[in-house]
Amino acid sequence: MLTIGFLVNPIAGMGGAVGLKGTDGQLSEAIRRGARPESGKRALQALHRLEGLPLRYLSCSGAMGEDLLMAAGITTFEVVYHAPEITSSEDTREACRVFEAEGVGLILFCGGDGTARDVYDSVLDRIPIIGIPAGVKMYSAVFALTPEAAAEIVSHSVSSLPHLRDAEIVDVDEEAYRHGELRTRLHGYAKSPYQPGLIQGTKQVWEDQDEERAKAGIGRFLADVILGTPEILYLLGPGSTTGAIARELGVEKTLLGFDAVRQGKLVVSDLNERGILELLSGEKKCRLIISIIGAQGSVIGRGTQQVSPEVLRKIGTENVIIVATPHKLSETPLLFFDTGDVELDKAFGEHVSVISGYHIAQRKRIGIVSSGN
Repeated sequence: MLTIGFLVNPIAGMGGAVGLKGTDGQLSEAIRRGARPESGKRALQALHRLEGLPLRYLSCSGAMGEDLLMAAGITTFEVVYHAPEITSSEDTREACRVFEAEGVGLILFCGGDGTARDVYDSVLDRIPIIGIPAGVKMYSAVFALTPEAAAEIVSHSVSSLPHLRDAEIVDVDEEAYRHGELRTRLHGYAKSPYQPGLIQGTKQVWEDQDEERAKAGIGRFLADVILGTPEILYLLGPGSTTGAIARELGVEKTLLGFDAVRQGKLVVSDLNERGILELLSGEKKCRLIISIIGAQGSVIGRGTQQVSPEVLRKIGTENVIIVATPHKLSETPLLFFDTGDVELDKAFGEHVSVISGYHIAQRKRIGIVSSGN
């Protein structure tokens, strides 16, 4: 029987919906802004699909694991690390050290890049790890596309030895990220189960003349669309490709946030979930323009928690416009949506059109995650 070390970072992802672009060192501010714990819900989505499988779990007390295992109806577990009521990164590291001493065959954790870094720092490449995505931004390659995908990877490991790969652990400077600058560095390589279509890659950034020309073409095309539909409010998502649209409009864009524009003019900048919902309450129609994360393939679900399921339902999946350069698309075999609502994810269908130049679009396949265990 496979023994799994299971842990949850209870505060992972809380800063996303309220516009903090991260939670490390910002928990009090996130709570002040009305943030709600999300990682437990994400962990449960995975655990419900693992109930009944011949797995043994070693876990942590309370919200770090025990509460979620019990809620999922899983009884084959033992608490081997007693966590305090308010947990820290040291609790994650210490729990993983205990897991290793107890001889677990796999560590299943729920959190973001910071949690992945803490797990890796404890066990390095000695134990395979797989992440249930629950952070604000997840650029490390140890994360499954969705909680359901994480469960599917674990369930496959029950019957056969998983194929392991060296997966990048990426460290993101959260302070710089909050100020609109993305700084990442390679923190290390972990061993991680790999199944195509279920696990994400790392974010890649391309900066060359062809890329900039492609972004400019996308910018001109979407600027024309925005100016030609003055009755529609547009939300511009994060990234340099949407930034090219803002430049064409003469609008100052929040690089890593969501900004609202109408008729080529800025309405509100750097919106959080609550701000978007308040704005939409007085709108008849809104369109969301959003780019993909290069190579990784995420459209919604990585660094876009401001667009919650409630926000997306108000906008409508049919009003989501996806943009990406041809180079980025050529390096991204599949796209995926991880909105936090499985039915919303399915509403995007099996393919989407992605605007990749001036009056140019490509049809791109969406990675489909099985609905079974």
